[in-house]
Amino acid sequence: MTNYAVINPATGDKVADYGVATDAEISEALEKAHRSYHEWARKTTVAERAKLLKKLAQLHLDRQDELAAIFHREMGKPLEQCKGEVEFSAGIIESFADNAEEWLKDDVLSVADGLKTVVKRHGLGVILGIMPWNYPFYQVARFAAPVLAVGNTVVLKHAEQCPETALALAELFKAAGFPEGAYVNVFASHDQISDIIKDDRIAAVSLTGSERAGAIVAEQAGRALKKCVLELGGSDVFIVLDVKDIDSAVEYAVAGRMENTGQACNGSKRIVVLDSVYDEFAEKFKAKIVGQCSKNGDYGPLSSAKATETLTKQVQNALDQGAELLVGDNRPEGNWYTPSVIAGVTPEMDVYSQELFGPVAQLYRVSSDEEAIKLANSSPYGLGSVVMCDDVRRAEKVGDQLDVGMVFINASGLEGVDVPFGGVKKSGYGREIGKYGIDEFANKKLYRFAA
Repeated sequence: MTNYAVINPATGDKVADYGVATDAEISEALEKAHRSYHEWARKTTVAERAKLLKKLAQLHLDRQDELAAIFHREMGKPLEQCKGEVEFSAGIIESFADNAEEWLKDDVLSVADGLKTVVKRHGLGVILGIMPWNYPFYQVARFAAPVLAVGNTVVLKHAEQCPETALALAELFKAAGFPEGAYVNVFASHDQISDIIKDDRIAAVSLTGSERAGAIVAEQAGRALKKCVLELGGSDVFIVLDVKDIDSAVEYAVAGRMENTGQACNGSKRIVVLDSVYDEFAEKFKAKIVGQCSKNGDYGPLSSAKATETLTKQVQNALDQGAELLVGDNRPEGNWYTPSVIAGVTPEMDVYSQELFGPVAQLYRVSSDEEAIKLANSSPYGLGSVVMCDDVRRAEKVGDQLDVGMVFINASGLEGVDVPFGGVKKSGYGREIGKYGIDEFANKKLYRFAA
């Protein structure tokens, strides 16, 4: 049963309840978005829509503290990280505003028969976005900004635990000057989402969430013959090869694992270290994980009691199957989970192919680049990766052989406001952010002119 509610994960206290939309309200939302597509989106220029996005980005910055406080309470992210997320979201929106006209320029094709042949980009219609709790502003920014820029309208179903974030976002779009129906928030149930996907007024779907949710949405979209973009889970590898600056590699590994209390799809979850540097790296890495302090804002509570229960069971199962807990105790207090490191994980263990969504790192020793690549590619996921190596060409060659959508060389956290994001395998398909992101929900319409 879907229930939109604010439950502070730091305390477990329920702050507010929000009702699920009625079927009539859902139908009205769809009609508003459909009407806005025909009456506004199709009749405005890219420049006109970009101007509204520019205003939207500025509103994010103007209200940064207020907005950050909302989802800090809803999902527990440290407040300074919340503020950083709002700022990064503003940067993404502004990037689309600044570059939309260039990224959406017509493609003039050179063809064999010599006829003038052009591909123009138009909107598709109403795009349904199903967004998660872990980056509640950032995920919406990277979905909604390009969708609106290209000339679509948005129906947005946010995570059940972030209703006040959802309402704040809807108010931001309104305050920026987007007309009624351009961006519509719905507190929909799972059954209603299924009906929305089938509805002829919906042109396509984008989901960021779990592998399970992605499979369901992809199946439903497929039956309705509608495109979908999926950004799902990840068990990203952080590979350390021959590096002289072990301390720097450790800092990046800790940052990659602890961002958002380890609740990031592209967090560095599997730390794979060449044996020539393993002993020094492992000791320093463990010490840095032990030194993480919630009072300093290094991490917050896990997002919910369910998230805490899931992670605790996964780690306990790994220990029962023979893994070793090097750091931590797997005994959360409420939703506060002590940052941890496990080792001795083998392919026979369940955790070997799972995603650990919280501050738990898996530490592996390998004897060669080839073994590191094989271990990395053994995961069912394929989102991002980090390769640390003083020989940059060697790092790049390793990256070329990784079954992932993104490779960061010699640092974690190399995301950018105009840098494409996405994965392969069970991490989903499609790209968000930048030129590749704006193309996902564009109707690339062919024009041919007779001689």
